[in-house]
Amino acid sequence: MQESLISKKLYSKEEIKALNEKYRDLSVEERVKQLYVDFDASDVMLTSSFAATSALLLSVFSKSNSKQKIYFIDTGYHFPETLEYREKLTELYGLSVESVSAGKEDHAFTSKNKTWETDPELCCSINKVKPLELIKSRFSVWVSGLMSWQSDHRASLDIFEERGGILKFYPLLDVTEEERDAYIKKHELPFHPLIAFGYHSIGCKHCTVPGEDRSGRWNNSPKTECGLHL
Repeated sequence: MQESLISKKLYSKEEIKALNEKYRDLSVEERVKQLYVDFDASDVMLTSSFAATSALLLSVFSKSNSKQKIYFIDTGYHFPETLEYREKLTELYGLSVESVSAGKEDHAFTSKNKTWETDPELCCSINKVKPLELIKSRFSVWVSGLMSWQSDHRASLDIFEERGGILKFYPLLDVTEEERDAYIKKHELPFHPLIAFGYHSIGCKHCTVPGEDRSGRWNNSPKTECGLHL
């Protein structure tokens, strides 16, 4: 099973069900270690927004595979504190971080037109979804730090999901907010500096305000996801 999974980009429902059953009772650390048993490291894509509590997932991965590349989607609209947090975690854990960004013309278009005000879906598509689409085809597994309590959409997910031709892996999915905070406190992990100012979910500076969970994202809009994980 392991060999066939590594070589495939599309997975049957039976294979995904078997993976979920296998990983469900494992701890976060055990899940990440098992990932590199079941999949070749070169097939794993890990993305991080370096927002809020990204230190949890990144610290776990740094211990399991210190060479794992982390893709940071640089929209050009991040808070300065987010970029500082990225540098802090990169140095702290010795991370290999590569920025992924929209083309200059595409990004300039959204800046000139302030697309985030009139069409936030398009802005996210240009600055987040499209840039990552260009590298997704290189990998079989996409790892992300989504947690089920963060939104209704995320509550509907499983640890492994087939999404848009790639296998998504959410090792933190069933970690509660209390468990997350306890882990961060126990291991003395650094929070994003904006947490202290009431930001609990942090994205681009134009579309983020203080708020509980993801309520501060795309304020006054029904939008709850940037489109990366839909």
